[in-house]
Amino acid sequence: MTTLATGTLADVGIDAVALKPAEVDPARAVDLDVETLAVDYEGREHVPDCETLATLTDHAEVRLTTPVRADGYDPLGDDSALDAVPEAVNRVLVAGHGAYLTATEAERAVAPRLRAAAADATDPWVGTEGIERLAMAVGGTQYELLSRSTDRDLRALRAAGFDGEVAVYAPLVLTGDDDAVLDAVGDYAARRRPVREALPDDARTDSAATGRARDVLEQAVRDYALVGRPETVADRTEQLRDAGADTVVGYPARGLGPLLG
Repeated sequence: MTTLATGTLADVGIDAVALKPAEVDPARAVDLDVETLAVDYEGREHVPDCETLATLTDHAEVRLTTPVRADGYDPLGDDSALDAVPEAVNRVLVAGHGAYLTATEAERAVAPRLRAAAADATDPWVGTEGIERLAMAVGGTQYELLSRSTDRDLRALRAAGFDGEVAVYAPLVLTGDDDAVLDAVGDYAARRRPVREALPDDARTDSAATGRARDVLEQAVRDYALVGRPETVADRTEQLRDAGADTVVGYPARGLGPLLG
């Protein structure tokens, strides 16, 4: 198993680490050698408490994902959850994934809420998934999900004159073991529509995948995630910067252990 015991996240081009608090203890992230920590939203019950967030800010810039349609974070309704966010914590503004919204929340209009939240937030990142044009109109750092078209999209954006900040988010797996990569992010890649359509029916999406399914997945994990030995990931993050990315955000798909050494 490849770890960073002899290097740093900066060595592989990772500027920020995304934390999924339903999977890892965010408090462990104080030991990561990284400039920025971005805390994902996985439901109210998983939002780190004020003390944990404050402790993290002593070690890195911290950004908390806040879904603008969700009660507690709705700038046009109940935004009371923001009272528990330390002043030093910046925000990632997103529409909110349907898996973490109630039926009522999911029906709320995104555009006016995103604009209101952006006007109130200091230096926000704005999640673009599914709302690319709206996110661009709102401004702030555009927070993109890595895909097979990211390099092309970034070049087109820069060629069109966009000079704002762009952050790219991707699962991160630092190992040359293809089985370990598929176990970590095979299912993630398989959920992307082009991959889902290319896979045979009922195909396995982990290391047990064989034949055409494995061929599709081994390419897909490289399109939608940052995977491979450290030098391979370093080359890929450099390509993203050359295309126009300012910040590369890695989500440790195997947990924090491999990053801590």
